[in-house]
Amino acid sequence: MHVTFLKVRSSYLNKNYIFRFIFLTGLLFHSIFQIAYAQELEPRAYSNAPVGMNFLIAGYQYSDGALIFDPSIPVTDANARVNAEFLGYVRTVDMAGKSAKVGVVLPYADLSATGYVNNVYRTRDANGIADPTFFVSINLSGAPALSLSEFKDYKQDTIVGFTLKVSAPLGQYDNTRIINLGTNRWSIKPELGISKSVGRWSFDAAIASAFYTENDDFDSGKTRKQDPIYSAQVNIIYSFANKVWASIGTTYFEGGRTSINGIESNDLQQNWRNGFTVAIPVDGNNSFKIFGSSGVSTRTGTDYDALGIAWQYRWGGGI
Repeated sequence: MHVTFLKVRSSYLNKNYIFRFIFLTGLLFHSIFQIAYAQELEPRAYSNAPVGMNFLIAGYQYSDGALIFDPSIPVTDANARVNAEFLGYVRTVDMAGKSAKVGVVLPYADLSATGYVNNVYRTRDANGIADPTFFVSINLSGAPALSLSEFKDYKQDTIVGFTLKVSAPLGQYDNTRIINLGTNRWSIKPELGISKSVGRWSFDAAIASAFYTENDDFDSGKTRKQDPIYSAQVNIIYSFANKVWASIGTTYFEGGRTSINGIESNDLQQNWRNGFTVAIPVDGNNSFKIFGSSGVSTRTGTDYDALGIAWQYRWGGGI
């Protein structure tokens, strides 16, 4: 897959702009878009930023393949095309002297899916709201809470951070359908991450676990349970002289076996995905990101390709 790097006009590359832009665009807005739950790649998720800043994010993602909003649905030979839009808000805050972020994302999607359920071919078309996600992230070490004026002297070395994400069962759900935009259950995902910067390069790694409540109205009233999904990811990021940055990464996730009315399903996940992100500054308040990912090795239900673009506008914090 080829990515075109857009040229940034030199009039924006003054000293003040560079200071204001560096690290701030590290808030990867598509990382909080939880359509695929445990499978997302999140480069620069723990980058530091001045407190009091606000980020409004709007984006679009196209996905094609064995993609299901609930990644352990027992469908064979599944294929789905999803056109998804999302709107998000993120704010940087001070938590006990540590830099932190709180945010929410609201997704809307158009889904067209086919597959076999108990050897019966089925189709599914739906559009509407998917489950929203709320999150809080705190940098435990290496990234203190700083004002904009203090931030100009900050230089990243090693950051250790923690993130907690919660997905609420507010998306569109039809209990007579196997595949839905919403999941009719809560999910909670704690994550521990580390980021190391060396010159223009930075290296991220994270481990996480996603836990799920029961869906007590699955397939016309059945009770469906799912084991946790455990994941790990690594990202390599390079920052160019014009403050465009690009990353490549890989993630592995395992677990998620389900049971329906106490009967265990043969749907253990053991999957690899690779992805990329490119961040492009436009001016002091606006930036764009292009991102994509693809399944590399898949056991159950998540062998899909995705490509998206998002726009970010930031204000506050003294800029």
